[in-house]
Parts: sequence; C-alpha cells; structure tokens
Amino acid sequence: MEEGVVKEILQGPLREVFDSTQLLTDVSGSGNNWAVGHMMYGSAYREQIVEKLRKAAEHCDCLQCFFLIHSMGGGTGSGLGTRVLGLLEEEFPEVCRIVTSIYPSAEDDVITSPYNSVLAMRELTEHADCVLPVENQSLVDIVNKIKHMSYSGKAGSVIKTDSSIISGRGGVSGAEKPFDAMNNIVANLLLNITSSARFEGSLNMDLNEIAMNLVPFPRLHYLVPSLTPLYTLADVSVLSRRLDQMFSDAFSKDHQLIRADPKHSLYLACALMVRGNVQVSDLRRNIERLRPSLPFVSWNQEGWKTGLCSVPPVGHSHSLLALANNTCVKPTFVDLRERFAKLYRKKAHLHHYLHVEGMEQSFFSEAMASLSSLIEEYHQLDATKRTLVPDAPRLSIAR
Repeated sequence: MEEGVVKEILQGPLREVFDSTQLLTDVSGSGNNWAVGHMMYGSAYREQIVEKLRKAAEHCDCLQCFFLIHSMGGGTGSGLGTRVLGLLEEEFPEVCRIVTSIYPSAEDDVITSPYNSVLAMRELTEHADCVLPVENQSLVDIVNKIKHMSYSGKAGSVIKTDSSIISGRGGVSGAEKPFDAMNNIVANLLLNITSSARFEGSLNMDLNEIAMNLVPFPRLHYLVPSLTPLYTLADVSVLSRRLDQMFSDAFSKDHQLIRADPKHSLYLACALMVRGNVQVSDLRRNIERLRPSLPFVSWNQEGWKTGLCSVPPVGHSHSLLALANNTCVKPTFVDLRERFAKLYRKKAHLHHYLHVEGMEQSFFSEAMASLSSLIEEYHQLDATKRTLVPDAPRLSIAR
C-alpha cells in the first residue's frame, strides 16, 4: 500500500518478472496498524484483489497452490496480507494456501508489532493450510554466518555485491542494500519448495502434498524451515557440503529460519526436499542415521515425506530444504503472547485501532485466546514426549 515500494521494483532489473496490470498500490501505507490494512484497505480493494486473483488463476493449466509472502510486524503485511488469505479461501477453497510469514524480532522498531502479529496469527491459524515462519533475527544471524564463511576463506568467494541476481539492484553497480541478503535467504526457501513444480525429478513432490503429509491437525500447521547449504544469491560459489553433512546440517539450529531447538522438542512430521544428483538410497540411509536422535510422536514414527528434484541450485551440486512440523515453535509464540500482553494490560495504543471502522476491542481478546489455545495444543503434545518409548521389537510369526 506504499506506491514507492512497488515503483522501486519496477525501475529495477526485475521489472520484467512482474505483470504491471496485476499490481495494486495506494499512497500512504497502513501506518503500522493491522486494522487499517485489514479493515480499511481490505474493504476498499476487495473487488480489485478478487478480480486480479481470478485473472491470474485463469492462466493456470493446473493450479496447485497459492503462496502468500508477508511480514507480521507492520500494518499492510499483517492486516491486508491476512485479508487476502481469507479472500483466497473464499474464492478458491480447494486450492492449497502456503504462507511465508516474517516474524519481527524482540528489538523491532515498530512498537505496535505485537498487536499486529497476534491479530495476524489468528487469521493464519484459521485460514492457512501451511505457515512457514521466518524470524528477522534468524535471517540476520544466517547472513552474518555466510559473510564470516566467505571472509574467513571457509567457503567459496567473497560476496559479490553487484551480482546480476541480487534482488534489489541486479547488475547495477553499487553497494548491496541492507535487506538484499536477508531477502535472498527467503528467496532460496521459495526456490527450493517450488523446484519440483519447475524441474524433473525421480521423486517429485507436489505443493499440495506438503499440507497433506505434514499437517496431522488443522491448526498445527506451522512448519519450521531449514536450508543447507547456506548462501545468498550474491554468493552462489560457497562450497557445497558433503552429502551426509548436508543432512546433519538441516537438523541443526544454525540452519533454521527461526530460532528454535527441534531436537529437544517433538516432531509431528518432517519433509526433506532434495535437489541435485542424490539417490533415493542416500535419502533412506540418512533418515535411518538421523532417526535415533530425532524424537517423533509415537503414532507417526514413519512421518517422513521426501522429494527428489534432479536439477540443483545454480553453482551447487546438491541442496536440501527441510520442513519440520515440530513443537519447537511454541517458545516463539509464547514470547509473542508476552509482548502482546504487556501492551494490552495497559490498553496502550488501542485507540489507534478502534478508530478504524469495523474494528472492535473483542478482536484483541479473541486473537489472544486463539494464540493461547494454539500454545496449549503444542504444550499437550510436548507433554507426551516424556512418555515416548523406543520402538518395540517387531512381532515374529511362529511357524
């Protein structure tokens, strides 16, 4: 809803990627206010959004999935973003909705971000099929790790700031923009998740199979993404990891896009999306190797979904994206609830929201209740981890 943001893209090297007739802008933005994005802009632009969605969908031979990419801390991403999510469910109820949500860090410069994030979380929990949470702070940590690898000589070359595939400026010479490298990490996530739809593979995974296999309960659809090898698109020549090491890295905290510890939490299911010259036997061998160290729920010990795409990312022999439905997301949500509660106890900044037509104070208490209910569902599953027992020996049939 800020025209300048879109104009900047249209003046850059990626302008040919976008259909200008499908762009929708306003002037002033949502002012860090979920209600303005969701209620005001959502109502004002509803018909135009639906028309553009239908127009895009009509060009598809086989519409598998919608991707929604938004941030949670501001007003437009959280408010209008989740309004679009609701419209997708209304207009295309049978089409899978996968959402990549950028969660703010605790040191966020938007004071109202806890309100915006919790109000948006209710919509994500109710209307998304899968949510891939990404934390700003994790992206910062990963980019710093990549730079350290490059400068210390442990990886490929030094980051090339005027590479033609940096998101913001492309081949235009000049310094890399502050968020280019962070955005590139999320771009890598999306490139890997859609690789099966774009390239051949011996074990391709349709996008609608992700929710079908990884989401055993409708509300618990938050999947922790981890990537290996770690590189920005400006530094594709980071050395590839050995194959077995790559699988180990995918279950390491350092490679996750949110700060969490899955090995001390409970797995409901896990998908491994591999690209490059990797055999099914390599996949199975590494799953068997890692299985003892990964606590799965007792009723889904075989909860692995795998995909093999034969085309690796540019400059690499192979890569791996892991999507884990794991209770380790709970601390992130608990922290968000605490930050929301600090503001809400004092009713601070509420008047900015309640001035917007259609916004009611009950939305805040309902959003808080929805988040608390989600946390409790994860907590109950976590409690079963203490009762997990090793696999019982298989029954042998008497002859």
